[in-house]
Amino acid sequence: MVVLVLVAHSPVLLDGLAAMIAQTAPAVRAWRAGGTSGGALGTSAPAVEAAFRAALAADAGSGVLCLLDLGSAALALELALEALEPAERARVAVTEAPLVEGAILAAVEAASGATLTAVRARAEAARDEPKLPADFGRGAG
Repeated sequence: MVVLVLVAHSPVLLDGLAAMIAQTAPAVRAWRAGGTSGGALGTSAPAVEAAFRAALAADAGSGVLCLLDLGSAALALELALEALEPAERARVAVTEAPLVEGAILAAVEAASGATLTAVRARAEAARDEPKLPADFGRGAG
């Protein structure tokens, strides 16, 4: 089954997202890398690398999808990927999907046994899904 690596500046955000994933797709494993070693908001390449290594050890050959929040998370991600062996990097896909929505949709797709390509595509489809109903704001008021 495809596993997830979630990279964000806030470990609290990642804890909440992991709880949502556990509730919607309990079989899907998600590793988190967020915050600095000192406990501040930020990202850490060594933490991202550790999350990748743990995820790769558990993916059973299905692959790892990585989602991230913004800004410097991409730099930490790039440094972590460079630390992996080429064969390990080949098992990792990175998406620009929105972190929260993309992770939930990816987890549900992964739980169905879908391929890494399909899980990534489902995460990326989150960009096009409306958050509000078409009639939002036209009712009570």
